[in-house]
Amino acid sequence: MEIWFDVRHSIDSAEAVPEGVNYRLASQETAFATDAYLEKEHVFRDGKLIGSFITVLDESSQQMARSLVGSVEWLVLEFENWSMIPIENLIAACEGTPTKIAAVITEAEQANGAGFALEKGVDALIIRPDKELLEASLIVKSQRLEKATSGVIADSHTMHTGIGTHTITSIENGGTSERYCIDTTSLLNLGEGLLLGSSASSLVLVHGETVESEYVPPRPFRVNAGPPHAYVSMADGTTKYLSELNAGDCILLTNTKGMQRSATVGRLKIEIRPMVLIRWIDENDKEGSMFLQQAETVRVISQDNRPISVTSLEKGDKILGWCQKGARHIGAEISSAVSER
Repeated sequence: MEIWFDVRHSIDSAEAVPEGVNYRLASQETAFATDAYLEKEHVFRDGKLIGSFITVLDESSQQMARSLVGSVEWLVLEFENWSMIPIENLIAACEGTPTKIAAVITEAEQANGAGFALEKGVDALIIRPDKELLEASLIVKSQRLEKATSGVIADSHTMHTGIGTHTITSIENGGTSERYCIDTTSLLNLGEGLLLGSSASSLVLVHGETVESEYVPPRPFRVNAGPPHAYVSMADGTTKYLSELNAGDCILLTNTKGMQRSATVGRLKIEIRPMVLIRWIDENDKEGSMFLQQAETVRVISQDNRPISVTSLEKGDKILGWCQKGARHIGAEISSAVSER
């Protein structure tokens, strides 16, 4: 995916192009040799016609753009009122043709939408010289490059953490507490869940509700995560308390092989439920613990990678988790000694 700087209305039309920006879209009068520029509804570069420019106002202008698909190299789209639907429709129309789409965006939030529309996205984002717009576009460009080189969708596993085993030392009555279910905007896979714990340096892998049950249907977007004080791993490498999470936050999904990917919190479901307290010793000989709802559908993962219900756990069982030697302060890793028990 390319990024073009829109300098058609810039006072300083000779301003430098930042790293990561491929071209400028200039006015005909100020264009350099390498710039794309407009002449009425036509787009030129190096004096050669490369495409058509359409301002999408309504259905008729969308149909005008669609009629050009296959006959031009670039279809440059600008919007009177930003809308994803015309972009999706035109990306679909360009499938299997040589026509590429460049879309003018005016808000940082539009970069992700245009960049991943129909999982394919436009071929170029056109932005005015603006720091926030540039940062958002560069992130999408990087994710698109990652997608192209890995051959998988943008939210596939791209990180890795060391998964180890915890040995359960006790299972106790945990009383009742506010229990947080984390519903994500992504579907979880079998063997995938969240790293959670009462200590940020010793977490257990809690399985998503993807397992079939004779009593309730699966909820493949959900992890029954535990009480408000528990830590959860975030996509930026920090931790948060469950009580701090909000819709839109990015958390870190982890599977049994330690591969990780980010997921967006869509909803938090908080209810009072009976709990069990699971205590363990991890591979660093640190004691850890976690409160989880006392229910057959809440599962951790055994040493042989099988989801196992918390109601079936016994002292001495080995379950998957993660641990570190350091500690955390406001979610960030630190080297200071901190005791949590």
